[in-house]
Amino acid sequence: MTIKLSISLTDDQHSFAKSLVDTGKFSSVSAVLQRGTDLLRQQMEDNAIETAALKEVMLLRRANKFITGETFDEHLANLLTRKRSAYTNSC
Repeated sequence: MTIKLSISLTDDQHSFAKSLVDTGKFSSVSAVLQRGTDLLRQQMEDNAIETAALKEVMLLRRANKFITGETFDEHLANLLTRKRSAYTNSC
């Protein structure tokens, strides 16, 4: 479902979005804004996942359980892969 709404952009924002349309990178200013919204959502979800992973590591450290940086990186990569897969499947 698509919802139409009116938004306000600064001159610079509109100029940038319009230049992306004019160069053929996007079909419309709306497409630019949709992509920007998707990227912002992905970034916020990634940040939430990273924060949750860090909290988990901190809890393990408080319990005197140490995991290596490599293990943490693997754990974080797995979390991000699962989250991105779930997001892709929901679109």
